[in-house]
Amino acid sequence: MTQNSAGPLAGLRVLDISTMIAAPFAAALFGDMGAEIIKVELPGAGDTLRHVAPMYANRSLYWSVLGRNKCSITLDLRVPRGRDLFLELVKRSDALVENFRPGTLERWNLGYDVLKAANADIVLVRVSGYGQDGPYRDKAGFGTPAAAMGGLTYITGFPDRPPITVPIALADYLAGLFAALGGLAALLERERNHRGGQWLDVSLYESVFRLLEAVVPAYGKNGVIRERNGNRTGQSSPIGSYRTGDDRYMVLSVSTDRVWLRMTEAMGHPEWATDPRYASNPERTRRPDEVDALVGGWFAEHTAEEAQRVLDAAGVPVSPIYSIADIFEDEQYRARQDIISPVDPEVGPVPMPGVLPRFSRTPGRVRFVGPALGEHNAQVYGELLGLSNAEQSRLREDGII
Repeated sequence: MTQNSAGPLAGLRVLDISTMIAAPFAAALFGDMGAEIIKVELPGAGDTLRHVAPMYANRSLYWSVLGRNKCSITLDLRVPRGRDLFLELVKRSDALVENFRPGTLERWNLGYDVLKAANADIVLVRVSGYGQDGPYRDKAGFGTPAAAMGGLTYITGFPDRPPITVPIALADYLAGLFAALGGLAALLERERNHRGGQWLDVSLYESVFRLLEAVVPAYGKNGVIRERNGNRTGQSSPIGSYRTGDDRYMVLSVSTDRVWLRMTEAMGHPEWATDPRYASNPERTRRPDEVDALVGGWFAEHTAEEAQRVLDAAGVPVSPIYSIADIFEDEQYRARQDIISPVDPEVGPVPMPGVLPRFSRTPGRVRFVGPALGEHNAQVYGELLGLSNAEQSRLREDGII
């Protein structure tokens, strides 16, 4: 990828006043694609993510990744002078990303009406646990309970065990994706129709719920409640994890009868495809234990390498289950430069995921990792807002920046 590209969003300025993961991830996506991100943090404290593991040399590696491409300034939005300075930044920006509990900006006299009065073109991206209205709007919103309320946790796990919480901040990252998508759509609409900005409402629980496209109509029309069923979806068979002869695990997904036919031939058991019990996907989904026994027996007789080679040749979707160590060694990841290592001035190179999506003409890039708290105060307050060094010193003494 070209490393000197400005990126497709070059020229956009986004204010990020959010904390932790969901909305900051949306802002990071804007930054990856070339937008200028001004991260506004509370003086002395900063984003909570700065103190979250994994740590290295007393520095949060998590912050180094999620804070990438963001210029950090400190500003107390809760005091009048801080509010005034913030509105000056709003006047010079295209979008604002926040994830405070609903009503917080309004209590600070920074609601959308105030922001719009300062800049009629501003796009306000609001991320919260449960949305800006409804009976749950004031509840504390975090990813784990949002995934539970969104319907994901209930169906995750095995039927004889408690529900499993996905061990990453999935609800936060999903909300961040929807927030970035919505923000871009609002910016595009603004440019096309010239009617000014608008605000958008993204919740964590709805971001999870949006993915349950098969689960919702199954209950709404047929009264079927999707239960925990391990690796099985109930929509196709075989699907799931299988143990190989060399004690590895692989996943296989056979979602069509055509793939089933190719798989049975590749495995040397064409009779499975003609057996009326297994010939069609509806029949196989009625007998998942029998199908898994057949397929699992074949995997047990082959190494992971053999299984991969045979099924790849037949066009059957299969993959080893990778640990992060496997990912670092994989040739596809290496060829695509999926892991990059920009340099943190304090801890050196920090491995992190590369930029997505990839653009043929204007690729995005990571220009720098998460900065020190207030690292860009002089640049933003001096160069952008035109404050003198003496004014900045007084603001620091008063605890405003």
